[in-house]
Amino acid sequence: MADFINGFWNAYVMVLVALSIAFCIFIIASNMRASGKVGELQPHKWDETLQEWNNPLPRWWMYLYWLTIFFGIAYLIIYPGFGSFPGIAKWTSVGQWEQEMKKADEQYGPKFAKYRNMDVKAVAADPEAMGMGKRLFQAYCMQCHGADARGAKGFPNLTDHDWLGGDGSPEYIKTTITAGRMGVMPPFKDILSEDQMKDVANYVRSLSGLSHDAQRAQRGAQVFAENCAVCHGPDAKGNPLLGAPNLTDDIWLWGSSEAQIISNVTNGIQNRMPAFGEFLGEDKVHILTAYVWGLSNKQ
Repeated sequence: MADFINGFWNAYVMVLVALSIAFCIFIIASNMRASGKVGELQPHKWDETLQEWNNPLPRWWMYLYWLTIFFGIAYLIIYPGFGSFPGIAKWTSVGQWEQEMKKADEQYGPKFAKYRNMDVKAVAADPEAMGMGKRLFQAYCMQCHGADARGAKGFPNLTDHDWLGGDGSPEYIKTTITAGRMGVMPPFKDILSEDQMKDVANYVRSLSGLSHDAQRAQRGAQVFAENCAVCHGPDAKGNPLLGAPNLTDDIWLWGSSEAQIISNVTNGIQNRMPAFGEFLGEDKVHILTAYVWGLSNKQ
C-alpha cells in the first residue's frame, strides 16, 4: 500500500480531479449557444425520418449543471478529496467515528457501568442486562456462532457445557472474549500415510460409538498413541489447556464422518476467534460474558 500514498499518486489524483472539473466546464460552456441558425432542422437524420431542431439547451438544465460543478468545487474545498488536501473542515472518517463513539458512550455508558461491579451470575439473572447482552451478541458474535448461539461447522455451540479451552466458568468466558483464542491442529500429511490416516479415523470414530472398520480401528489405536495422544491424551478425552477436544463424546466441531476426520488429520485445522477486549471495553465484555454464560446455565 505504501506505493499508493507517495507524492506521485497525490499529484495524479489532483491532476485527474482538476481535469475532470475543467472538462465539465468546457462541455457546458461550449453548449450554451446553439451553432448555426436557431429554430431550423438539422440536416442529419436517424431512422430514415427522425430529425432534431437546432435549439440551445434548456436554461434550467444548464443552471443545474453549473450548480453541480460549483457544488463539487465547494465540496473539495470543505472536505478531503483533492489529493492530500484535508479540506478546511478537517473532516476524517476516523474523527467522525470517534465523535459518534464518544456520543454513544455518554448516552449508554452509564447503563453498562451499572453492572460493572456485579457478579457475572447476578448480571445473568437481570433481564435488562440480558437484553443488552443479546444485542451485543447479535452484533458481534452471531455471524460465527449463529443467532441461536448453537454454532456451525467449525464454530462451537455456546448453549451446551462442552468447552474446548476451559471449564465454561465466567472467568474463562471473559478471558476468551477479551483476548480471543487460537485453535491449531497440525497437519499430518507429511507424517502419516493414507492408510494410517484412514486407520486413525476409524479408531477415533470407534471411541464415540460410531460405525467403523474394526481392523482399521485396531491398527489406528497405535497410530493415535504415537501421534495424537500428546494433545488429546492417552484416553482421547482431550486437554482443555491446549484446546484439544474430547474425542470420546458425540460432539464434533467439524463433523464425524470418516472423510471429514481424514481431512482434518491430513490438512490440520487453524481456527481463530478475534479479541474483543480493546474494541468493546470492560463494561460491555462483562455483560456479554454474563449473556454467554447464561446460555448454558439457564436461570
